[in-house]
Amino acid sequence: MDEKIQNRYAFSIDLIKQAGNIALSYYLNRNELVVECKKGDKQDQVSLADKTVETIIRKAIAKQFPEDGFLGEESGYAGLDNEFCWIVDPIDGTSPFLNGLHAWCISIAVLYKDNIVIGMVFDPLHNELFHAQLGAGAYLNNSPMHTINPAANVQDGLVGLGMSHRVPPDIILPFLHQLLTKGGMYVRNGSGALSLAQVAAGRLLAYYEPHMNCWDCAAGMLLVREAGGTANNILANNGLLNGNFVLAAANRQVYQQLDLMRILQ
Repeated sequence: MDEKIQNRYAFSIDLIKQAGNIALSYYLNRNELVVECKKGDKQDQVSLADKTVETIIRKAIAKQFPEDGFLGEESGYAGLDNEFCWIVDPIDGTSPFLNGLHAWCISIAVLYKDNIVIGMVFDPLHNELFHAQLGAGAYLNNSPMHTINPAANVQDGLVGLGMSHRVPPDIILPFLHQLLTKGGMYVRNGSGALSLAQVAAGRLLAYYEPHMNCWDCAAGMLLVREAGGTANNILANNGLLNGNFVLAAANRQVYQQLDLMRILQ
């Protein structure tokens, strides 16, 4: 079984870099893209870049591993009960992407029997590939990466926050109030997947978002765990299809502090 996972790991490294180069070419010519709004929400956009990159990824996977399932943000899912299932967000951070900001990435994860065994986040603009295999550690390009250490409380770094219109504002505001009251500080960059990778790389102390879809966070959550951090189980309560809250932190102590803020809100 390790050989099957390793084959997919090596394949996905090449695949995500190829997809990243294609996404980057669209980014550099983004003024020519036609943009649509999902379900009339102007903050939830999709472009030809998202659709094309996902199609390329999906076809490449189907050719190499025709027996595997697939779950993508733009094209839906098939074969979720198969032994392996790929989870893909072709461009996480579409709004920053379309507005010329740098907070966007490609995210690819692989499930094996309900366990996330491969996680990759690629930032083409900075040529940074965050990647991990279950039980084998996490890496930034060719170097091992680790969460912030030591870290005892929320004052020891920046906490990334995410928010969408899928949940009401009063879900996040009490959490934000508690974080600031306890001396913490936050940032929001528009890409949950990239923010989780930054936690794994020791750049952010933690990341919290009240609800994320699985394609946004599956890869990043494995990255955090393999880099020594703590994260909730996003697959609980049918999270694969319904999404879940996301909380990832540099260590268990900081995680518990933030989780208490989340519960008390």
